[in-house]
Amino acid sequence: MPFIQKYVRSDGTPVRAHYRWAQGARREMTIIAFAALAAVSFGHNGGQAAQNSGPQKAPAQYPILFSENVGRAPRGVEPRPTVSYPIKFDTPKPTVKRPTPTVSYPIDFSTLGSGR
Repeated sequence: MPFIQKYVRSDGTPVRAHYRWAQGARREMTIIAFAALAAVSFGHNGGQAAQNSGPQKAPAQYPILFSENVGRAPRGVEPRPTVSYPIKFDTPKPTVKRPTPTVSYPIDFSTLGSGR
């Protein structure tokens, strides 16, 4: 969508600055804009439906205890490592990279006819 600057035609008519849309692009953009507006307007209930429908929820009581944790001791013990010494892992030795030949067969220069 290029922007065309203000200019004057050869017959002297001034033309305002404007965007040049592709053929049919303005209609498609209008359809997409209306669809987005409809989705937002139909999807938004303004919080009205949540207040007027169904029973009211009770406020939460903190701390929240689940049924499987009732009667158990609280988890206050922090985990500890199983060993007290550092574990050293083997590092591979750096290898010197050898040059590899570009061809896998020997070249016989006498058959090329260069006279070497």
